[in-house]
Amino acid sequence: MNGIDLLRELRRISNMPVIFLTARNTEIDRILGLEMGADDYVSKPFSPREVVARVRSVLRRMQAATTVSDFLTPFQLDKQGLHIHYHGSLLMLTRYEFLILQTLLEDPLRIFSRMQLMQIIWAAPDHSLERTVDTHIKTLRAKLAEVRPETQPIRTHRGQGYSLQP
Repeated sequence: MNGIDLLRELRRISNMPVIFLTARNTEIDRILGLEMGADDYVSKPFSPREVVARVRSVLRRMQAATTVSDFLTPFQLDKQGLHIHYHGSLLMLTRYEFLILQTLLEDPLRIFSRMQLMQIIWAAPDHSLERTVDTHIKTLRAKLAEVRPETQPIRTHRGQGYSLQP
């Protein structure tokens, strides 16, 4: 089995980092390797120091991606079905609760002010009060607490807004 076939099989079961080290150095080989899912492609002859630097670079990217994805693992967002599962339990959410949680999930480290949430979610934000967001957050928190009472993923930042907490 060649490297491309091996990568194809590996990608079916894992998302582990892959760097090609190969004598094949044509542009089409490099493009094919990267398009098939390799994280980097190094062709011979290569410097061992360059390979070490590329491995470190891939590991840094994987670490950053793991940090955010590990943070979101309790949630499964289904945009097409308009459903969110929390720790495997389907949350029965209103339209606005779904949209608030979806917004927080899509940018988990960002703090959203009430006004930002209203502008993103409400069709006519000028016709509602900012405290409407607080009410929806309160009911959303209660629904999350029904699944896991010991954790509270939505964090309040006094005077700033809301975010998801790790």
